Amino acid sequence: MQISPARRAAFEILRRVEQEGSYSSALLARPDNDLNEKDRGLSHELVLGVLRRRLWLDRALEHLAARKIDSLDLPVTLALRLGLYQLRFLSRIPASAAINESVNLVKAARLKSAATFVNAVLRRATREPNYDPSAAATDPIEKIAIETSHPQWLVARWTEQFGYEEAAAIARANNDPAPLAFRFTARASGEIERSRIIEELRDAGSELVESQIVPGAWRAGRTSALLRQLADRGLIYLQDEASQLVTHLLRARAGDRVLDVCAAPGSKSTSIAAQAPESTIVAADLYQHRVRTMKELASHQQVDNILFVVSDATQGLSFGERSFDRVLVDAPCSGTGTLRRQILETASAMVRPGGLLLYSTCSLEKDENEAVTTEFLEHHPDFPVSRFETHDDLQTKGDALRTWPHLNDVDGFFVMAFQRKR
Repeated sequence: MQISPARRAAFEILRRVEQEGSYSSALLARPDNDLNEKDRGLSHELVLGVLRRRLWLDRALEHLAARKIDSLDLPVTLALRLGLYQLRFLSRIPASAAINESVNLVKAARLKSAATFVNAVLRRATREPNYDPSAAATDPIEKIAIETSHPQWLVARWTEQFGYEEAAAIARANNDPAPLAFRFTARASGEIERSRIIEELRDAGSELVESQIVPGAWRAGRTSALLRQLADRGLIYLQDEASQLVTHLLRARAGDRVLDVCAAPGSKSTSIAAQAPESTIVAADLYQHRVRTMKELASHQQVDNILFVVSDATQGLSFGERSFDRVLVDAPCSGTGTLRRQILETASAMVRPGGLLLYSTCSLEKDENEAVTTEFLEHHPDFPVSRFETHDDLQTKGDALRTWPHLNDVDGFFVMAFQRKR
């Protein structure tokens, strides 16, 4: 049976995201010699597109299939999502190719009995090209939630915190593909080499712009074969500018002992390593398989100053108290305010007198940001806020820093720093 390498790779990545809790960013960043540049580009588009549009796709599929999505086997669900995404959002792909390859993906997963079902659902989608699952919603919050594939409760919370128009703008911006940004890795250590790479990319037609938010970061107008080759060689790493900014705000220096408490998939740990190669970094995470992912990423970028450990930050950390100069708590995106309070409390014990504790999230929620930091300050007078010396335009009244997808064209992040009294 015929399945393109791009669709097979996208199917496998989505399966691992669902079944193993793997990070799509880490899986997409891995070099794959079986994919040519065209296939790699399509694979990336399919994975990120399906993840961004998942709620919309699932609501549409429930209508087209007349069945709840949760009642379907995972391979069937993934094949349908991939097929419908291509039919609705990738006009350059023939409908016959999108349908046939989704059918073949189900067959390859040894679910031949479901092949007829997948074929019927996707063919119905071609007969109803204008069906919009958000059109029937009468509640404006539900409509925006479906339209932008955001959980309804999240849109409701944003509406409560920021107002409906602001919430809708955030959700729509969040749903758009993020600008392509990258940084240099430890493997590309010298300024001469980095300048050569920039010149080489520009000569190849890449539209490069230096980031206005974080030093050393670059935006590329579009992906290219050369850009991907550089990433495959471990010379550059694709990473959102707001995520890169967090590690710059940590201000790690030569000789510092740095702890990254919730480090997987390793983007920030390896960024710190590139900025401060003479520091010692401990990267901790709860799961062994995620630690393996971090080790692979560090090796690929030629990072040699990170120690990797499996540790549960909610239960206590197996390091000496007050033994780190810099501690980063980049709290889990799936965490609640309670979980983040636990992690911040545990991590604070690791900071030496005079050391810096940095709390960041990729959440816009005040319950997971301002509420957490306010409570921490109430119970820890020995950790006053350390005001950021840069980025005045991004700072809040409480001396935190926020980035917004609809205002700054980057991921939404919250960052606050505390310095332990001597």
